[in-house]
Amino acid sequence: MKTNQLVIVRHGESEWNKLNLFCGWHDADLSEQGAKDAVNISAAALRESNLKFDIAYSSALTRAKQSLSIILKEMNICDLEIVSDWHLNERHYGNLTGYNKRDMADKYGEQQVQTWRRKYDVLPPPITPDNPYYDLIRNNPSFKNIPAKEFPDTESLKVLMQRVIPYFENVILKQVLAGKRVLIVAHGTVARALIKHIDNISDENISTVNVPNSIPCVFEFNMETGEKVGKTTFLADENFLNQQIQKTASIGESNK
Repeated sequence: MKTNQLVIVRHGESEWNKLNLFCGWHDADLSEQGAKDAVNISAAALRESNLKFDIAYSSALTRAKQSLSIILKEMNICDLEIVSDWHLNERHYGNLTGYNKRDMADKYGEQQVQTWRRKYDVLPPPITPDNPYYDLIRNNPSFKNIPAKEFPDTESLKVLMQRVIPYFENVILKQVLAGKRVLIVAHGTVARALIKHIDNISDENISTVNVPNSIPCVFEFNMETGEKVGKTTFLADENFLNQQIQKTASIGESNK
């Protein structure tokens, strides 16, 4: 049986991750820590596992593109094809965009905020023109080629999968099954969508899946059948992995 691997990395900590803000389609930069983690966690793990790549995909958002650039530079890879595509953008958090997660939990309750964050088919309130980040998102030059009817105002994981999974199946997986060594650097909800799809996780159980920043996730596929082989593997020590997963799942400390 001939197999090939696919690697997915959630970008390093962004400036808005650091501030515990709902980010979504806002184009936040990596934080200083996020850049360091791209070197010390992402690239280090990929090097240690002796993984090589022929093509890399990222979203159209800066934090993913920055993470990918740092990883490739650190691995001394300078000649592979790079594709940035909006279909791999983070989930649009609607009118939650720009708000602190803890503040929203204090206002609406932790259960409601976790429902917005983790439930498969629950939409946050749509973003409105009076949101401070509405115009920045709508006028981002990186999004200029998105058809107007496909530009979201809010997304659940279910809605996000309607753009991510066809792109994965029709573009990325075809490369993997053709023998290309593929790296994807994207976002937490995009990684959750791909894990749900590849590992056939139920709508109910996906709410418990959290993907940490920077730790590479490896899938192996049978190149003839397209089926996944073996277990999904995160390239990290189990204790560190669990610590980072808990950090991702948390709403954050109360400001009170």
